Amino acid sequence: MFQSLLIANRGEIARRIIRTAKKLGIRTIAVHSDADAAMPFVREADVAECIGPAPARESYLDAGKILAAAKKTGAQAIHPGYGFLSENADFAEAVARAGLIWVGAPPAAIRAMGLKDAAKKLMQDAGVPVTPGYLGEDQTPERLKTEAGRIGYPVLIKAVAGGGGKGMRRVDTADAFADALASCKREAASSFGDDRVLIEKYITAPRHIEVQIFGDGHGNMVHLFERDCSMQRRHQKVVEEAPAPGMDDATRTVLTGAAVKAAKAVGYVGAGTIEFIADASDGLRADRIWFMEMNTRLQVEHPVTEAITGQDLVEWQLRVASGEKLPKTQDQLAIDGWAMEARLYAENPSAGFLPSTGRLAHLQLPPGIRVDSAVEEGDPVTPYYDPMIAKLIVHGATRAAAVAELAAACRAVEVWPVKTNAGFLARASLHPDFVRGGIDTGFIERHAAEIVPPPEPDAPFVAAAAAALLPTDNSDPWLALRGFRGNAAPDTQVAVEIHGKTYLTQPAPAGAAREIGGEQVLFLAGDAWAFSAPVPRSSGEDDAGDGAVLAPMPGAVIQVTAAKGRTVQRGERLLVLEAMKMEYVMAAPFDGMVVELTVSAGSQVQEGALLARIEKAS
Repeated sequence: MFQSLLIANRGEIARRIIRTAKKLGIRTIAVHSDADAAMPFVREADVAECIGPAPARESYLDAGKILAAAKKTGAQAIHPGYGFLSENADFAEAVARAGLIWVGAPPAAIRAMGLKDAAKKLMQDAGVPVTPGYLGEDQTPERLKTEAGRIGYPVLIKAVAGGGGKGMRRVDTADAFADALASCKREAASSFGDDRVLIEKYITAPRHIEVQIFGDGHGNMVHLFERDCSMQRRHQKVVEEAPAPGMDDATRTVLTGAAVKAAKAVGYVGAGTIEFIADASDGLRADRIWFMEMNTRLQVEHPVTEAITGQDLVEWQLRVASGEKLPKTQDQLAIDGWAMEARLYAENPSAGFLPSTGRLAHLQLPPGIRVDSAVEEGDPVTPYYDPMIAKLIVHGATRAAAVAELAAACRAVEVWPVKTNAGFLARASLHPDFVRGGIDTGFIERHAAEIVPPPEPDAPFVAAAAAALLPTDNSDPWLALRGFRGNAAPDTQVAVEIHGKTYLTQPAPAGAAREIGGEQVLFLAGDAWAFSAPVPRSSGEDDAGDGAVLAPMPGAVIQVTAAKGRTVQRGERLLVLEAMKMEYVMAAPFDGMVVELTVSAGSQVQEGALLARIEKAS
């Protein structure tokens, strides 16, 4: 076993790898950007080396800087984590040329599976069933649109070099194809440096099921069963579980067998994931599951596999990279219970899941479960990287037990003032369809009205906030007269102000009220709002309908279609803002004329900045 390991990644990924490396007595080396200098993974490593400014392309994606850091710190091996350079074959080869051990897939396998069109052809040749679609070389918009029509709408446009949900667009009609294609190509070029795409038939009741495989340099290959990752939003996984609900032994045998066959076809070594798409309109059937893609890395959701198998997959990676055989054979692996993982993000579900940034003045994560966290209380959430705060991982004897534990964990989250999706996760995990295992990739969109928190606090929250205003000391006899009226029945309603609005309600104690930074904040079922006694205000305060288009978050302007003096219609695209690896279209709030435009493509803006102003048509 090598004695020193550089982790070419950040956040919870780096912390996870450091934890196992230290268990094995391996010296750990962290690399970090300027923005991450004070983050937990930097403090926890034995050695830390700054490799550049905040933008990933100037730090974490700069292979030369990482290799220089490895040489400077005396690293013997490099672990790329589960993102950034983990699926970069050129980087893997550069690591080997530098005389270092690469803790990852062989470069040939990365290349074979990194391009989705070539991977599909390879799988077809290996006898693995693949989804119907277009994999051709002709990338002209006209040909792609023609092929989409041939396949039949809805279709999915996917970046050839994509991964992690980036560079993917669902298209329902021919009229929408051109704009979706342009957006997909733009995101693909930005994220992967390759704007080529393929077209697939969009399965209307899809389940996203993946198989964890592992190979060593001695010809051994095993699977560690399947995971269901169907709970998604914008192709990004939200909740993962293992095993997959509704999976019978016969279907599992076919699925895992196909995964092992796919891995052997590329001579795979290390941890990898074979992803399948299943048509679940008639339950899980072996003849309705197709190869989708292979991720040549350990994935974010690997903790659920670790939970049901009792294995440390990072330890497996390190042992295989050092030349050892796999720690277990296939007949030594079995499923034990049920595990689930929820991704806690810094985002505001009630505002279209916009990213939320700022300092974590208060951070309390649920005790008694596994939490893989990127941050600690007091740390900042910046706009530069993925907005994940933590992964909440639970394990129970049955799926019902795991569901109950996951819901309780999400409801126990306390974060302020950064907004999170904890309340959304709690609602989703308690939804009857999720509880019974009736999920597919359209679950969130289909049930949004039920599981996305409202933009204002609901009635139970208001009642709990009102109760929190009341004194807790009942020894004062005057307090016993609360609500007393000499000539009428007692009125025990309480007025409470939340987010600038005053509510009058019957108090009902619930949740936890805490003072944070001079504010009273109530945490209830994963949601959080500041509250206070009503404050009198002058009348005439009205900022609605002024036509100001404001940045909902910090980010970069990547496209401007508006022009000063141009007439626009309500909903018409004005510009595109990018933040935390996602694109957001800013549209005209009503029919009118662009009278002010303050940005251009490439502009960096802060939350609340004026982007444009529209004068309403008379």
